[in-house]
Amino acid sequence: MPGAVWRASPNCDERFGPADLALIVIHNISLPPDTYDAHPDAPDGSYIDDLFLNRLDPAAHPYFATIAGLQVSAHLCIFRDGRIHQYVPFDRRAWHAGASTWQDRSRCNDFSIGIELEGSDTQPFTDAQYAALIDTIRWLHTHYPQLPRAAITGHSDIAPGRKTDPGPHFDWPRLRAALGIAAP
Repeated sequence: MPGAVWRASPNCDERFGPADLALIVIHNISLPPDTYDAHPDAPDGSYIDDLFLNRLDPAAHPYFATIAGLQVSAHLCIFRDGRIHQYVPFDRRAWHAGASTWQDRSRCNDFSIGIELEGSDTQPFTDAQYAALIDTIRWLHTHYPQLPRAAITGHSDIAPGRKTDPGPHFDWPRLRAALGIAAP
């Protein structure tokens, strides 16, 4: 995607139907939890990069030991200042949703694009993140016209009871208004 910093994650594979993009899933992530853009050894990177690139040091923070060995990714992460890192090409399957169902279809990774926002369930997202997210979704709709305009959901909606992100501070009305999408 134009403007995104490319960080190739090994945590992806082929889609069964690359043209079958039907959903955008919004997530939140912060590493360590509720800590943003912290990485003393990588001023142009983040612990999020390290997680998605399978290089997160479990000794760097006590929380990291609890997630050591996870093999996960997303297509994109939008950081607090609006920077975007892309980890997986959109025509490949990122490993972001896990066990999930949307409109009676299971395995959402097969047909979705995963967008992480650097954040948590405890704090609002930034104006820079909303601007970057809105521009990203507009770009995706232009380049993938088969992607339904209103098919944007949260991780919590496709994995209820298991996931809570993007969390209570995500401003769905703001996103929908900016994209001209009616409320569900």
